[in-house]
Amino acid sequence: MSRAHHSQAGAPSQRMLRVGELVRHALAQMFSRGDINDPVLDKHVVTVSRVKMSPDLKLATIYVIPLGGQDEPEVLAALDRHKRFLRGEIAHEVNLKFAPEIRFRIDDTFDNVSRIDALLSSDRVKRDLADGDDGEKNGVDE
Repeated sequence: MSRAHHSQAGAPSQRMLRVGELVRHALAQMFSRGDINDPVLDKHVVTVSRVKMSPDLKLATIYVIPLGGQDEPEVLAALDRHKRFLRGEIAHEVNLKFAPEIRFRIDDTFDNVSRIDALLSSDRVKRDLADGDDGEKNGVDE
């Protein structure tokens, strides 16, 4: 049987994770050096939070966050305008057989974490948790 059969379904391989991290570091260095000349990107600090690679390493989905979450559509459009340049630079920085196609997405994981934290700290959830504690105490035989 193949190795893929024994691995977890849908989980990225070590190679995908390693290459994604190399691409993330290469992009972060380009952004910090200011290699891209664009008025929108000059006004924003862009963080590359993660990179997801396809199993064949030919597609990189790059998740970015502009500082403060401001002007997300404009930053995404600016990055899309410079996609060819960035792909070429990634090819020079990361030693791969093929330069991956890149696509940019706004990373919303921080928003989701904030939403879940707010939900867990709501009065309704606290009340349900308190009721659950009482039920456990009352359900214990003496």
